[in-house]
Amino acid sequence: MKPTDYNFRVKDSILGLQFLFVAFGALVLVPILTGLDPNVALFTAGIGTLLFQFVNRSCVPPIFLASSFAFIAPISYGVATWGIPATLSGLVAAGFLYVVLSFLIRLKGDEFLHKLLPSVVVGPVIISIGLILSPVAVNMAMGKTGDGVAQLVPFDQAIIISMIALTITILVSLLGKGIFKLIPILMGIIGGYIVSLYFGLIDFSKVPTAAWFAMPNFVAPEFNWQAIVYILPIAIAPAIEHIGDMLAISSVTKQDYLKKPGLKNTLLGDGLATSVASLFGGPPNTTYSEVTGAVTVTKAYNPAIMTWAAICAILLAFIGKLGAILATIPVPVMGGIMLLLFGIIATLGISTLSRANIDFSCPRNMAIVSMILVFSIGGMTFNFGGVPFAGIGLGAMVGIFLNLVLPKAL
Repeated sequence: MKPTDYNFRVKDSILGLQFLFVAFGALVLVPILTGLDPNVALFTAGIGTLLFQFVNRSCVPPIFLASSFAFIAPISYGVATWGIPATLSGLVAAGFLYVVLSFLIRLKGDEFLHKLLPSVVVGPVIISIGLILSPVAVNMAMGKTGDGVAQLVPFDQAIIISMIALTITILVSLLGKGIFKLIPILMGIIGGYIVSLYFGLIDFSKVPTAAWFAMPNFVAPEFNWQAIVYILPIAIAPAIEHIGDMLAISSVTKQDYLKKPGLKNTLLGDGLATSVASLFGGPPNTTYSEVTGAVTVTKAYNPAIMTWAAICAILLAFIGKLGAILATIPVPVMGGIMLLLFGIIATLGISTLSRANIDFSCPRNMAIVSMILVFSIGGMTFNFGGVPFAGIGLGAMVGIFLNLVLPKAL
């Protein structure tokens, strides 16, 4: 039996819990920031990972699926504009987009996706995701609400807490050894939480009354065309990110998962996991590079370990006190972590352009990149049949359109 073969053993349960621990900080951060239930996110991460494994049962990659950072901005906007149930319908549609792409790949091959979504389009879309989120991070780091309209924590205290959380996250990511290097977000949250305790900002009043075992706050989606049209184009960037993650795990395990089970199946599994997560009220799922890093360090290539991580996530979802404790994390702690995370997202977009050797002396490339950035970040809005197109979704659609219609340089 090869190290990458699926081999379900009870003794791997502890290792699976360890991998969940690596993903935990990022997993719960997305629902906390967007108004969704962290316990639901744990449940849907587990269900999504198991569904992904079932779809790719012919050759299961050792990866874990959980909350996607790329959707933080659209979920936040959608929840504020249409409410959680309507926003969830857009997230369900985003998962179906992955499914459609997977079937197009079956028909036309992998090259189809690269032609439709080249780096010159995907790179600036990813940059836009990070930059659009940056004001929210700054406001929260200063102790304000995400929109900046209310001061929740005194500025002097908030800035100390957020900068300590930020500093710890950066230092752990740079200097951490072994497993600690893989959990900088979790360590930053813990550090900021301890400082918040010192300032007396933690409200534990709801923790004693929370049940030990409780049903997660599942929410069903409600069909809303506006939310669907707004969110759907944003799924483009995570779809491309999926390819990068599959390349990464293939490199780590020396098993070419782009050939078997193939991108047509892994993207299908990711899409179904995202749609199913949204049907329960959870954030979209994506493959977690943190867990891939843990696989690299531990050399634990058995995909069944991720089955145990998924089972542990599902079980933790029903611990009511866990959700109550997570709800006590103060705004500045989250803000400090977000300052780094959203900057990293923008930097990944720049890296995408750099790796593809995009020629910025070419007017065509300049036009595509500049229009995506300005339309996404500048607040441009188009209305078609009463449906507004704005933000990242509009920028992505403009980029795809320009890439298809603008003539190539001679």
